[in-house]
Amino acid sequence: MATNPPEHVSNPFEQSIVYRMAVNQLRDAARHIDGIEPGIFSRLEVPKRSMVVSVPVRMDDNSTRMFTGYRVQHSITSGASKGGLRYAKNVDLGEVAALAMWMSWKCGIMGLPYSGAKGGIAVDTAAISAGEKQRLTRRFTEEVLSIIGPRIDVMAPDVGTDEQTMAWIYDTYSMKVGYACPEIVTGKPVELGGCVGRREATGRGVVYCIEMAAEDIKLPLGGATAVVQGYGNVGSVACDELHKRGVKVVAVGDRYAAVHNPRGIDIPALHRHVYENRDNPLKTVDGFAGAAKLPLDDLLAVKCDLLVPAAMERVITEEVAKKIDCKIIAEGANGPTTMKADAVLLDKGIFVIPDVLCNAGGVTVSYFEWVQDLAQFMWDEDKVNSELRKQMARAYKRVRAKMLERKVPMRTAALVIGVEKVAKEKAMRGLYP
Repeated sequence: MATNPPEHVSNPFEQSIVYRMAVNQLRDAARHIDGIEPGIFSRLEVPKRSMVVSVPVRMDDNSTRMFTGYRVQHSITSGASKGGLRYAKNVDLGEVAALAMWMSWKCGIMGLPYSGAKGGIAVDTAAISAGEKQRLTRRFTEEVLSIIGPRIDVMAPDVGTDEQTMAWIYDTYSMKVGYACPEIVTGKPVELGGCVGRREATGRGVVYCIEMAAEDIKLPLGGATAVVQGYGNVGSVACDELHKRGVKVVAVGDRYAAVHNPRGIDIPALHRHVYENRDNPLKTVDGFAGAAKLPLDDLLAVKCDLLVPAAMERVITEEVAKKIDCKIIAEGANGPTTMKADAVLLDKGIFVIPDVLCNAGGVTVSYFEWVQDLAQFMWDEDKVNSELRKQMARAYKRVRAKMLERKVPMRTAALVIGVEKVAKEKAMRGLYP
């Protein structure tokens, strides 16, 4: 006997607080967009395609361990889906779906012919060897082979992954298709078709945005103070770029420790400590002699002009926002600020450069790399940096203009631009069949 289907099918992503935050941001932006049929926004709330895979890996002790991997393609409307691959202990499907959604808006804001995607494997990279990481990466690539390709889905580095990870994916994919295919990933080594300046692109883009925001609020950067949370690819480059501009970086933290020097941290010395100290296998700022140790929970509360959260999502909660004392927040991480915290920061008059704009330098130079690989014609670093600055300035000005026109916060303005572009493209393409 036939039974009626349930009225509501549970959304497998809804258990994630990060995913719910991304959906709420989408709904907030949709309220400011006219002329789009509501069904379009309903479609944008749920990823187009998601894959969960089991990844068996032979460990160094000859045992077999199972890992769980994810690849989520939020949209395929605007072009090949594009997004990083994250290795993190607590990564889950909902988090990856949220990151894929944010990537869609980011590509829309920057005007790139990409759709949003993201991937992840639940693994603590500090607990596995380089050989185990390579075997994990290659097997994951094999498992998702059916949904990736240079015109389908292009991966890039993210938290816990790097140029070497992309090289392994490039090689694995190329072995399967029978020819060298550098355009399958971006953020790979320059020697394998990577783009000069790609590793630094996200951090540089953050600082380009800071320069424009500082000009808008009449804040001279020379002598200004900064706090940076995260000292990985984004945070370390942001520190370098700020230091070069005469900004005093007074506090820096990573997932292990934080350090503070009110006179300004010697960034080149900190960089050497983190990346060249052989007694520091975790590559942490902990133990740096040029600054005092600071409790991690106190890092974001250090008074400064510029605050750069460049670590993980949802670190600025409502309670943390109440303790923040700065003029500009430049979001180098994805989703570092909760919606309740946004309201607190707005009341305090803090200028927030939202993640979907502020950290878009990475995907922008990834696009440059992809174009160069397709054309087999490589650019020099001057051209890469010049084009990045131009694209970031254009996007910043568009978002700033939308903010003033609609009298909405900077984040809402950015999301309106990104969401509207994708929604209009979806509406014009129609619903098949």
